Amino acid sequence: MSSTRAKLFNHLLRILTARRLDPNADPRLLRQRLDRLIERFNRPLRHARAEPLDVEGIAAEWVVPDTEIPGRFLLYLHGGGYIFCNPRTHRNIVSNMARAARTRALVIDYRLAPEHPFPAAVEDALKAYRWLLSQGADPASIAIAGDSAGGGLSLALLLALRDKGEPLPAGAALLSPWTDLAASGWTHVTHARLDPMLGLDGLLLAARHYLQGTVPTDPLASPLFGRLEGLPPLAIHVGDREILLDDSLRLAEKARAAGVAVDLKVWHDLPHVFQAATFLPEARLSLGQLGEFLDARMKAAP
Repeated sequence: MSSTRAKLFNHLLRILTARRLDPNADPRLLRQRLDRLIERFNRPLRHARAEPLDVEGIAAEWVVPDTEIPGRFLLYLHGGGYIFCNPRTHRNIVSNMARAARTRALVIDYRLAPEHPFPAAVEDALKAYRWLLSQGADPASIAIAGDSAGGGLSLALLLALRDKGEPLPAGAALLSPWTDLAASGWTHVTHARLDPMLGLDGLLLAARHYLQGTVPTDPLASPLFGRLEGLPPLAIHVGDREILLDDSLRLAEKARAAGVAVDLKVWHDLPHVFQAATFLPEARLSLGQLGEFLDARMKAAP
């Protein structure tokens, strides 16, 4: 049973997203409008601070909670369909998860489409992870997390690291991950009118601008179509009203079949990346559980 706040949030989202997207709209203009909208919902950080930094030419920031265990690192890859958002829009999500995981979080402002299509985001994620290693971080003390496109990007990062024979992190937390840019899941159709946050038109718009000719089943764009053997433990949280529900359900099934430990939780009557609304009790609970999952897998620095 969802909370009263969650019901009101779903209603508010329907009002805010009632206008259909123009398929010919310039994503750069949509980006400015959406980023402003998201930042309106953000609260000032409590029990954490944000510190800007440069990571090999990528703008980034640390989000440092008051529970930090030195020597631990969370690399958080924000969502936004590969065309929207930035570290500022995700501070509330990151600070809540990082506090529960007892680690500082590195959030990078990876390059966005259409200016920088696939595989620019994957390249930036790899650069950020390797930068952490170059700073002396132990892979066993690093975790990865991301929401929506950032969840898919987190998986793409894991696949790339594994295929290159590079050390893998301790685990990954995925919030409503976008794992199938081919939109082949049944809930892409059945849930198109259920999810007040994300519609099929927005999904296809983002995929078109990010892929720009790349086959949508490329595993580094759509990790659902990749080989999942050898990945670290995964935690996946998704809402049951989501257009991307099947992206999570099929990922969990395929990962388990490949021998990967998966902790999957489907939240009742909640939309895409509901964790962004940290004023919801369900959002705080989900972020706390995901943080605890990562906390249990990251070792403390010697």
